[in-house]
Amino acid sequence: MKALSGVLGMSVVGSRRGPTGSVTVRALNLLEVFSPDQPVLTLSEMSRLTGFPLTTVHRLAADLTGWGALERDGSGRYRIGLRLWEVASLAPRGTMLRELAMPVMEDLSQITQENVQLGVREGSEIIFLERIGGKRAVPVRTRVGGRFPIHASSIGLALLAFAPVMVQEEVLSRPLERFTEKTITSADELRRTLAEVRKRELAISDRQVTMEALSIAAPIFGRPGVATAALAIVVNAETAQTTALSQMVRAAARSIGRSLQPGGLTARGYGGGLPD
Repeated sequence: MKALSGVLGMSVVGSRRGPTGSVTVRALNLLEVFSPDQPVLTLSEMSRLTGFPLTTVHRLAADLTGWGALERDGSGRYRIGLRLWEVASLAPRGTMLRELAMPVMEDLSQITQENVQLGVREGSEIIFLERIGGKRAVPVRTRVGGRFPIHASSIGLALLAFAPVMVQEEVLSRPLERFTEKTITSADELRRTLAEVRKRELAISDRQVTMEALSIAAPIFGRPGVATAALAIVVNAETAQTTALSQMVRAAARSIGRSLQPGGLTARGYGGGLPD
């Protein structure tokens, strides 16, 4: 739920523990403890995870439930409410990108029958804005609206390669999480990989996230040299036709990029630019 602070224009970093800060910040802290691994929580669990007294959690949960940010089931457990998703969906960057990208993503998925994903960078992480599943799609670890470390996926590599130098150096200076034996965990190797991505305007993540999947991503440039987002296709690593798929992904990303620019084409403006 880290995206909530961005949606509401607030920073809650560093205020997770203890009943400090305004009521709004404490409410955000409470919402932050929900995650894909812990989508349903009791009051006691929320108290333990936030460090807030049970009475504070009870009061906040009641207010959030009344507004619709939380929902309470018959057993007294809580989950994120639909109204919160309605508000989050209004975030302008994600909404515009999805609207422009969806026709292109649908075409790419229909042609390849594979997973097609759209993501943006937020700090040193990526957020997946949209995914279209294909009939031949391999399982993926990521989810729409979820965050992921920037160094492992092809979308992350495509965005990191064109991120400000200070962002790149921050990522390169810290330990790189390993997901498989193929994950890049060396700063020197990551630096070389990013240089290659900048040169080709294409990123390939070969079994770095799961041992079954290979993903290919291209940056989407809202203006020259500035990667607004990235588009990726995720395929079976054993049967991937990397050259042909790379051409398709590049063409699709460029089409979306043109539509982002003033006076640009519509999202279908590539007019058959995807190779057969």
